[in-house]
Amino acid sequence: MEQMKEKEDVDLVIVTGMSGAGKTQACRFLEDLGYFVVDNLPPVFILKFAELCRHAGGHVSKVVLVVDTRSREFFDAFIDALDELDCLQVPYRMLYMEADDAAIIRRYKETRRRHPMAPQTRISDGIAKERTRLESVYQRATYVIDTSHLKKVELRDQIRRLFASESKDTMRINVLSFGFKYGMPLDADMVLDVRFLPNPFYIEDLKKKSGAVPEVGEYIEKWPVTQEYLTKLDALVDFLVPQCVKEGKAQFVIAIGCTGGMHRSVFVANHLYKRLVDRSFDVEIEHRDLFKNDVEEHTEI
Repeated sequence: MEQMKEKEDVDLVIVTGMSGAGKTQACRFLEDLGYFVVDNLPPVFILKFAELCRHAGGHVSKVVLVVDTRSREFFDAFIDALDELDCLQVPYRMLYMEADDAAIIRRYKETRRRHPMAPQTRISDGIAKERTRLESVYQRATYVIDTSHLKKVELRDQIRRLFASESKDTMRINVLSFGFKYGMPLDADMVLDVRFLPNPFYIEDLKKKSGAVPEVGEYIEKWPVTQEYLTKLDALVDFLVPQCVKEGKAQFVIAIGCTGGMHRSVFVANHLYKRLVDRSFDVEIEHRDLFKNDVEEHTEI
C-alpha cells in the first residue's frame, strides 16, 4: 500500500446517506462534472479501488464511490475502511445525502419500492433502523445535503458549488461542421445554416480544398456578408455560452452546416472553435462530413 503515495492523488468522493435522499440524482450531476461513478460498492473494496485508480496512469482521476446500507452485512466494514484511508493518508471527501422522514416516505410511496432496511415491514421502521446504522458515518461527513425541500435544479447547483473544478468552466462545448445533404445532426443544441455565404465550390482552384485551407478561408472571409455574419455570430456566442454555463448545462453542441460540409461550414466552425478556445472554454471540434467529399487538400486547425 505504500506505493500508493508514489502515484498522483485521485479526487475521491464517497457518497452515502439515507435511502431515498437523492444519492442517485446527486451521482448523475457528479457524472456531468466528469466523475466516474461506482454504485453500491462494498466498503471492503474502497481502498483497493482507490489504489487501482491511482495506478491507472491518470485515466481515472475523478471517482465517486457510492456506499450505503444496500451493502447489508458488508456495510459494517465502512468505518474500518474510512479509518484505513485516514491511516494511509489517502485524501477523500464524503457527501452525506439526508432528508426528513416525511420526504423519504413520500418518495418511496411514489416509486412503490421497498426500503432496503425494511423489505417486509413499514417504511418508517426501515428509516429508523437506517438512521441508527448511519449515525457514526454521518459524523464523519465532509458535506451534508438535505434534499427534503430541494428541487432538482437546486441540488444540481449545490453539487456544482461543492465539486465543480475551479480552474475552468465545466460545460463541454462541441463545435460540429456538417453537410445538409448528409442529414442534420440529431444531438445539436443549436444549428447554424451558412449556405448563404459565398461558395468556394464554384472556384476551380478552391473546389477540392477544405475550408481550413488558408486561401479558401480568405476567399470566404473577404466578402462583406461574411464579415458581418462573423461579427454577429461572435456577439451571439459571447452572450449565449456563459448563460448556458450558468444554467448548468453539461454539454452544448453547436452545429454549423453548409451544403456538403466541406468549405463554408468548416471555415465558420474553425473560426468559432478558435474564439471559444481563446476564452478558455472546454471545447472540441469535429468536421463530420468533410471527407465524404472529394478533398485533395486539408489543414488541421
